Amino acid sequence: MKTIWKKILPWYFEAVRNGSKTFEIRKNDRPFHKGDLLALNEFDGQYWTGNSCLVYVDYILNNPDYVKKDMIIMGIKPCSVFRHTEPFNPAKIAKDYSVPLATKCDDERR
Repeated sequence: MKTIWKKILPWYFEAVRNGSKTFEIRKNDRPFHKGDLLALNEFDGQYWTGNSCLVYVDYILNNPDYVKKDMIIMGIKPCSVFRHTEPFNPAKIAKDYSVPLATKCDDERR
């Protein structure tokens, strides 16, 4: 299992946060695996908003009969949602961390 940091546009971020978007379609430009964590960081096209959502990849679809070449569809489940006071900076993330998985977003923390 590894954590992969990705940008996500605000309208997609909100759909992931509220649970209505349970998949991610991405370029298959790295080895994505079932069990990975995606750190989806809201980016409005110019600035980081400070919102991030950690999701668990529970399904991978990369069959060329159903998915365009060099693309992948991942089934995702939200783990937690955070509001940061500073823009996201992956260089500041500690290398030794653990992530407790949950079955839905932690909306109560907002």
